[in-house]
Amino acid sequence: MTDLDGTWTDESDWTAFDDESEGADEATPAQPVLAIVGRPNVGKSTLVNRIIGRREAVVQDVPGVTRDRVAYDALWNGRKFTVVDTGGWEPDATGMMASVATQAELAMQTADAVLLVVDASVGATTTDEAVAKVLRRSKAPVLLVANKVDDERLMAEVASLWSLGLGEPMPVSGLHGRGSGDVLDKILEVLPETPRDTFGANSGGPRRVALVGRPNVGKSSLLNRLTGENRSVVDSVAGTTVDPVDSLVELDDEVWRFVDTAGLRKRVNFASGAEYYASLRTKAAIESAEVAVVLLDAAEPISEQDLRVLTMVVESGRACVLAFNKWDLVDEDRRNAMVRELDRGLVRVPWAERVNISALTGRSVRKLAPALRTALDSWDTRVPTGRLNSWLTDLIAATPPPVRGGKQPKVLFATQAATRPPTFVLFTTGFLEAGYRRYIERKLREEFGFEGSPVRVSVRVREKREKRAKK
Repeated sequence: MTDLDGTWTDESDWTAFDDESEGADEATPAQPVLAIVGRPNVGKSTLVNRIIGRREAVVQDVPGVTRDRVAYDALWNGRKFTVVDTGGWEPDATGMMASVATQAELAMQTADAVLLVVDASVGATTTDEAVAKVLRRSKAPVLLVANKVDDERLMAEVASLWSLGLGEPMPVSGLHGRGSGDVLDKILEVLPETPRDTFGANSGGPRRVALVGRPNVGKSSLLNRLTGENRSVVDSVAGTTVDPVDSLVELDDEVWRFVDTAGLRKRVNFASGAEYYASLRTKAAIESAEVAVVLLDAAEPISEQDLRVLTMVVESGRACVLAFNKWDLVDEDRRNAMVRELDRGLVRVPWAERVNISALTGRSVRKLAPALRTALDSWDTRVPTGRLNSWLTDLIAATPPPVRGGKQPKVLFATQAATRPPTFVLFTTGFLEAGYRRYIERKLREEFGFEGSPVRVSVRVREKREKRAKK
């Protein structure tokens, strides 16, 4: 192959970057669903982590940490199933806890099997009896688990749980794992091979979308609007969502997997307790998603927290859509102020797709689907090497790299090393200044698009042939 200046170049330097193959996602088969329910602080999330074999559910030694229905994939003896963690169920709850209880009830109604967790160290309470009364009318099989049985001293309390009328109570320690294998074996016995309900069909699997933003910008309200149900607990108190909440949403005849995440209030290093673990889960949700919808409060100035969320999304390399929520509260004066704020605050993401919405009224939420498709198409875009180098030849001829150390570096050739996000490698005879790399990125966007997707441009300095021969 010839360089941009007409000289011969060793193809072994670049062929490895150009032959990336994109494997198609395999369809994920539907899995039966197990709901974990019980009153607050009986150790449901601890037991969930034990069942799935990893620490994903946020756990803290205070009641009411889990609030939404949160689904996790589990595997035992070669069989896969879905575990749904729920918030504490109380029959006479009010306020936000009433919404939490509603989520638990929905989980019980839609699951293929239910696991009721009781604190063996306390015994059956009136709340446990109320839950058991509801579950005795359930059509799905119900298993009774006595948690926090760390040794034999509590076996008498376990036996007393027969009074709940749900069959034999199984002793387990979610914290230490005692008896967890027997519980898992029993779970597989009662779960059907396939779930009773499935949502839509998509041979490639739904695209994963992370809803992120600072606390109280309306992420859960938007998810509820998109699903048409109260999928996430919504409250005026900031920080209501703790665990990421997955939901399948149908927009424009296409199924998407939306993940509602906890609002990022502090840097992960400075957060503590449940907030620290919620921040870690949010970061993991962004990294496992394909595109992030960053919600901003259109009625308020862009804050440092908003910029921190944007930085996290950009550094993760995910496609990005900016959704300005609460647009119904924006007047003419606020619109004029926003123009100045966007020019100043969003200088890092001028390429992001933007949509003005209102989760409360439903205004323009359907416009999210076209913006998501545009961002994902850009994220998957590959530019042929021939076309890329032909364009780059003209660009460098018009605006050559700046002189550095008395010498002007030459760009020998370029190739797109990867997609998701689009990553370009420039092979040069010398280092290219950061400003010139940004210039190339800007011109790449003008020529090839990439709306809604980050673009990475890296430089590989080519050693002189004499130095390579000495080695």
